[in-house]
Amino acid sequence: MKKTLAILIKALISAAVIFAGYWIMLPPLNLRSTELYGFMIFVIIAVTVVFGFGSVFKSLKEVNDANDRNSIKAAVDKFKRLKTPFKISVCAILLVIVVMLVGTVIGAQIFNASSYNTLMTMQNGDFVTEVSEIGKEQIPVVDKDTASRLGQRKLGEMADLVSQFEIDAHYTQINFKGRPVRVTPLRYGDAIKWLGNRAEGIPAYIMVDMTTQDTTLVRLNEGIKYSESEYFMRDLMRKLRFAYPTKIFDDITFEIDDNGTPFWVASTVEYRIGLFSGTDIGGAVLLNAQTGESVYYDIKDIPTWVDQVYSADLVLTQLAYNGKYRSGWLNSVFGQKGVLQPTDGYNYLAINDDVWLYTGITSVTSDESNVGFVLTNLRTKETRYYPVPGAEEFSAMSSAEGQVQHLSYTATFPLLLNVADRPSYFMALKDSAGLVKMYAFVDVQQYQIVGTGSTVEESRIDYLNKLKKEDVDTSVSEKQSISGTVEKISSAVVDGNTCYYIMLKDNDTVFTVPVTLSDKLPFVGAGDTVTLTYSSDSMGVTVSAVEIN
Repeated sequence: MKKTLAILIKALISAAVIFAGYWIMLPPLNLRSTELYGFMIFVIIAVTVVFGFGSVFKSLKEVNDANDRNSIKAAVDKFKRLKTPFKISVCAILLVIVVMLVGTVIGAQIFNASSYNTLMTMQNGDFVTEVSEIGKEQIPVVDKDTASRLGQRKLGEMADLVSQFEIDAHYTQINFKGRPVRVTPLRYGDAIKWLGNRAEGIPAYIMVDMTTQDTTLVRLNEGIKYSESEYFMRDLMRKLRFAYPTKIFDDITFEIDDNGTPFWVASTVEYRIGLFSGTDIGGAVLLNAQTGESVYYDIKDIPTWVDQVYSADLVLTQLAYNGKYRSGWLNSVFGQKGVLQPTDGYNYLAINDDVWLYTGITSVTSDESNVGFVLTNLRTKETRYYPVPGAEEFSAMSSAEGQVQHLSYTATFPLLLNVADRPSYFMALKDSAGLVKMYAFVDVQQYQIVGTGSTVEESRIDYLNKLKKEDVDTSVSEKQSISGTVEKISSAVVDGNTCYYIMLKDNDTVFTVPVTLSDKLPFVGAGDTVTLTYSSDSMGVTVSAVEIN
């Protein structure tokens, strides 16, 4: 009875240790997860320690207390028999390690080059027809760093929140009601502040409009109860793990649906090669951050309001495999004929209410130019390749910085846009404090053509004028002049600069005229006569000169 009780106590201790380890480590109960094998080794060691070391100490004490030859021999024999459980434990650990090594080897790239190549499939696309020009009011001018600065400033204005909460670093780029925005939740400042606020939850999230730089702190009627800054069962990863014990999770992103309700999007991993290799996405769990309710969707069924299921790192890795193993593993090491790779940076582009990742494609033997670029839909992984040779992104950034070298501005990583049917890089130019001061457009194919300005429209006009000056073929019409009587005129401040909107009698066109074109514009009124020089494209009418009669 005493022996049975001792075994029962050891079993309970082992179970408690194993549960505590699972609570902390949260491994998926899936044989294709390396985390599970690490947890197996932990379990073996824990059980061995709990059951074995007590018996070892007891046997050593018996050997020490033995006072005659026979009793010493008996105690030593008993101690030797204890080696067997330890040997079994060591063998079990070695077996787990062998399985992990074999699983890794059978998925090695040297044996599966063609499978790695087909993890990402792409179709050739036509840039002009598939990437439409977006309006100048929709061009995102805010990168993640600037969004973070704007968010911190906004939170600092909220005296009731700034002492209790911080801003999470997510800043996920999504499309919300047709506009590109970045969203991120608040988080508890520390454990003490969590204790004081956990009943109501996190009361708000930050939204930064990437075109206007407007920053909104969106207060919620019901607080966010599940997040990465929570503890116990409201901890985000723990909530997901206990609800989906077998799922292997990749990145978890913060998004909002069309009604502004906050969600966590947890992508689930499937391995396409061997046991642990060929990482891909099979679906996603959508967890309501307020209520904790969650639903799993296969990749083809994920709602369209979700924007980021595939992480940028995963997409870039698969693009690298696709370019590297086009002609097998040997060619990727020796000769490297036709071997391509993505460039070192990426950005996001909004197309038809989806977020697409953009990156250039360059040869492994060249780092000065791109052979083309790709766009990948981060919800569906649809990928299109555009064979447009031109400057790689960092060369374009250097070209833009050289245009304003006297100001020592630094360029952000470019965004790829269609401007007058020309693939064009767009970037913000920042000062040493990280503040956006100017903007630049750089032609992809002729990166010496750079247009700059203190507003997006000003830099675009400068860019289009330089394209015309270089006789570059674009969809912009030839410059035209029109004279007429002003019927209506109004002004607005855009990006810190005044623009005048003029309508002429018997003409429905709205002409946008920056104040920088004439210092007489503030004095123009209805009934005055003006002559406007302009050109037009799918983005609208661009006025390049104004004469006030």
